[in-house]
Amino acid sequence: MSVSYKKLWKLLIDKDMNKTDLRNATGISSFTIARMTRGEDVSTAILKRVCMVMKCDIGDIVEFKPDEQSSEVEAQDLSRG
Repeated sequence: MSVSYKKLWKLLIDKDMNKTDLRNATGISSFTIARMTRGEDVSTAILKRVCMVMKCDIGDIVEFKPDEQSSEVEAQDLSRG
């Protein structure tokens, strides 16, 4: 599964904020923002901080998307079962 933060970036736009504003408000590093921009994993503590600042729930900022390869493996596993 891959992680998508598209919902977070859209929420930032809705709140007239940018990534620097988010970084300053949450105290997270620019490295962490870069990881999120690339769709990489970050800790739940970071996500919790973002949710507190943005006054939202985790489902409002992140979603998990199945990878094509993992979907094929899951389909094969189901066909065997």
